[in-house]
Amino acid sequence: MEINAETVVNYAQELVEKAIPFGGQLLLAIIVYFIGNFIIKKILGLVGLGLTKKKVEVTLHQFLLSILGTLLKAIQIIIFASMIGIQTASFIAILGAAGLAVGLALQGSLANFAGGVLILLFRPFKNGDAIKAQGFVGSVEEIQIFNTILKTFDNQRIIIPNALLSNGCVTNINVNGTRRVDMVFGIGYDDDITKAKSIIRTLLEADERVLKDQPIDIWVGEHGDSSINLFVRPWSNSADYWGIYFEMMEKVKAEFDKEGISIPFPQRDVHIHQAPSA
Repeated sequence: MEINAETVVNYAQELVEKAIPFGGQLLLAIIVYFIGNFIIKKILGLVGLGLTKKKVEVTLHQFLLSILGTLLKAIQIIIFASMIGIQTASFIAILGAAGLAVGLALQGSLANFAGGVLILLFRPFKNGDAIKAQGFVGSVEEIQIFNTILKTFDNQRIIIPNALLSNGCVTNINVNGTRRVDMVFGIGYDDDITKAKSIIRTLLEADERVLKDQPIDIWVGEHGDSSINLFVRPWSNSADYWGIYFEMMEKVKAEFDKEGISIPFPQRDVHIHQAPSA
């Protein structure tokens, strides 16, 4: 093919005709790209401020901002590519299919991750709280993205997936700072109920850990098979719960013994009938 001046001029004119619209598109895309950077920074700043006000854990704070920033950047790049004429439909479809495959493969892990995010955001419990969940009772030692670690009162380490905690029942034992100490003391049917109640009340009123601004309720709760059961309900700070409970079990027994009040236990009489001899 012979190349002459006329051919070169024609190619140059054609290139200029195509370049001018493309240049305009490219310039507009670059402007939109930089505007997008500004908007993304503003969005991340507002979200970060909101997370700070919510007192979200630092680890989750940074992780959420990183995920959001990556998602917004991906959208920005797709918009930029679309503006300069690159076909993005197939690319988005491939990303969607890959995301679905990864989501199905990591379904359990993603559920735990989502549960961890919900726990750290809404804070139904925090580090140091005593909770009851999934059949375990212990103090929250650490809340991770995928798991929550409990330390039981006998010093065992329990790792519970966050999906179970976010979807199941959790009892936060000491979130309110005070607790009612529920105790039951049995006395004999022949014993003086008023005297027994007076002994228990005196012991509780003498204990400095029992809250004085709360009532000390002592009721006849039930007529048992072998005892009258007194339901005792004082209040204490959460940290004093078990100290009061166990010490009262011992002190009440000792005082009942001194005052002649019995603490009955189940008994069974066995009668043996001998068959008459032939």
